[in-house]
Amino acid sequence: MNVHFIAIGGAAMHNLALALHQQGHAISGSDDQVFEPSRSRLANKGLLPDQEGWFPEKITKTIDTVILGMHAKPDNPELKEALKQNIPTYSFPEFLYQQTRNKKRVVIGGSHGKTTITAMIMHALKAQDISFDYMVGAQLEGFDTMVGFSENSDIALFEGDEYLSSPLDKCSKFLHYHADIAVINGIAWDHINVFPTFKSYLGAFAKFIEQVPAQGKLFYYHHDVHLKALLNTVPTKATTTPYTRVSYSAKEEGYQVHHQNKTYNMPVFGQHNMQNMEAAHKVCSELGVTSEDFFTAMQSFRGAARRLEAVNTKAPLKVFRDFAHAPSKVKATVEALREMYPSKQIMAILELHTYSSLNKEFLKDYQNTLKHTDKAVIYFNPHTLKSKQLPPISRQEIKNAFDHDNLLVYNDSKELARSLTTSLKNPPNVVLFMSSGNFDNLNITAIIEQTEG
Repeated sequence: MNVHFIAIGGAAMHNLALALHQQGHAISGSDDQVFEPSRSRLANKGLLPDQEGWFPEKITKTIDTVILGMHAKPDNPELKEALKQNIPTYSFPEFLYQQTRNKKRVVIGGSHGKTTITAMIMHALKAQDISFDYMVGAQLEGFDTMVGFSENSDIALFEGDEYLSSPLDKCSKFLHYHADIAVINGIAWDHINVFPTFKSYLGAFAKFIEQVPAQGKLFYYHHDVHLKALLNTVPTKATTTPYTRVSYSAKEEGYQVHHQNKTYNMPVFGQHNMQNMEAAHKVCSELGVTSEDFFTAMQSFRGAARRLEAVNTKAPLKVFRDFAHAPSKVKATVEALREMYPSKQIMAILELHTYSSLNKEFLKDYQNTLKHTDKAVIYFNPHTLKSKQLPPISRQEIKNAFDHDNLLVYNDSKELARSLTTSLKNPPNVVLFMSSGNFDNLNITAIIEQTEG
């Protein structure tokens, strides 16, 4: 099959291109910008476009399928040519469904935790030599790509995002997967650029719940008030099963999970990860993995990239980074570190990078999310506000929204770097970087080495 990718440089898109290339398909693609690590990974397989830009002449009758990324605009010249020639054109999630329509599809949804839950299930299935197709939103140890297909698998496991599928397809991604087994790990308003009200955001999850078939299973986090209210009002044919957290004990030297009179030492920590683990446990039991095999596998689970990932653990400074950006994610990540290090000094550095986080009306949702830190730093780039066509935000407005006694706000990355270098020379015990971006290419490792030097 000849497959052409419009916006091949995206995080998910380039992984799908690599996975199909590995299967032996002919891959071509275009993009107007390709950043690392996509650039190097595509180049290593000979899939990096010769030049950046859009070239409708690439769209020929030899192409069997076009896959359209979110980065492309509706007036993209390659897209227009593909539609003109009636070449089958799919969004990323539509294509994944077409590839797996005859398999049992497991879809992990929710406003937070879905990457980690998906990763835990993948780790447990791999430990049992169970074949499966997958799509996950982070790079995982033991997996070359974030998308994978297996010719002899009966299971397809997808991280299910509620965001829109493509510029032409305003349907939430997770609706395209048609889950046979579904998880919703909690609901907290996000993506306000496409869900301008909480009611509209809930609507996407309502459709997801309704879609699970009568013979299907839906696992949901029992203590989420919004989710429970939704389940009381939305008709569902599927069997619904609540979950909470695994039974555990927390110590600074590590977490222990207790199940059926056995104790398992876990490398991951935090209440939210104990919640994530129970969701993964429920799914794996449904897929035939015993509890003992599941928890044994979890003892070697190191987590997903940028999900409470340890950057430096040498004394006296422990440094972590996390993808957290929405209020519920920030709060859960900070609470995990506080539970792990109850008597340590914790400093959190958060970048406001997304459309939602930079919206004045949404900022108030961050109140008290950093209250378990001893010192906090917020960074934002005014150019990001301009690019998202949002009005300016002052440092004081951010301080007022977060309501933290020891908070600094920066809007210049060089000023931020200088401040961190000074702060970390007399370091707190634990430092946490949180962002879905990269702090404008801030070199965290270099700053740590400089302060230790």
